[in-house]
Amino acid sequence: MTNRVSAIETNLWAPVIPGLYFDPSSIDTFSAVSYITSLSRNGFLVVRIRLRTRLTERTVIRAITFDLWDTVFIDDSDEPKRAAQGLPTKPVERRNLVHQFLERHEPISRESVDLAYDTVDAAFRQVWYGQNVTWTVRERLSVLLKGLKRDLPASELDELIRLHEEMELVFRPDLASGVAEALSRLEGKYRIGVISDAIFSPGRALRQLLTDYGILKFFSAFVFSDEIGCSKPNPAAFEAAAKALDVEPCEIAHIGDRELKDIEGPHIVGARAILCTVVKDRGSEKTKADAICRNFKDLPAIMEDLNKL
Repeated sequence: MTNRVSAIETNLWAPVIPGLYFDPSSIDTFSAVSYITSLSRNGFLVVRIRLRTRLTERTVIRAITFDLWDTVFIDDSDEPKRAAQGLPTKPVERRNLVHQFLERHEPISRESVDLAYDTVDAAFRQVWYGQNVTWTVRERLSVLLKGLKRDLPASELDELIRLHEEMELVFRPDLASGVAEALSRLEGKYRIGVISDAIFSPGRALRQLLTDYGILKFFSAFVFSDEIGCSKPNPAAFEAAAKALDVEPCEIAHIGDRELKDIEGPHIVGARAILCTVVKDRGSEKTKADAICRNFKDLPAIMEDLNKL
């Protein structure tokens, strides 16, 4: 008999005390607190919290979801391929494109374009980690153009966006070693899905990459941040995957390489979490993951072991 983690929500009421810091760890009735928000109402502090409790019933893992970048695909492994063809890096090429498109209509300094692009990149990262949202390429370029006080004809903007979004389809990133074989062994035993943040390559491009490598067939659910409007670790991403896979969130094991997004995220909704270090070890010595996958040949056995706990 293993414990099942389930998420519930409740309200707590307390008089508002200026400067009071609410410490969720003081609530020891529950095993963990996943998020809190607060608002003032009639002189009281209303704290809305999602708490995880442990229920004494066995939960079998019926599905596994995969992060993509640095889990299935090796991020930036396309860069040596670009260099071999005498092409600039992707960040430089994106700035080249913006500069070229704008120069068609009116001169503009490359320094201005670089500064605007760097500023938008910084804003993107702030929103990505601070609000769990990934701006689409259209949104990023629209902000950039507004900052430069420039416009492009709709058809040219569409083409600029396409060139950004499909850059990783021209020179594809490599697959992580052993992931295709692992997916083949997991097929039929578990329902398999994808939960991935989309940075430049949107969901449609990521599906194409999976198709090009012949592994799209293993997945029956896809949750991409540009398509659902939020990114990991927002609970909505994992709940959407559970719904698409027709399982409960607690019946999922998610595998990924980032502690905040791929370990803490699944735990919020009561799912199991596997830290993947096949491509890059981002902190296995201090992870709170339920398991660590260092080699994809071990993943089927890891899944079996999690179901025994």
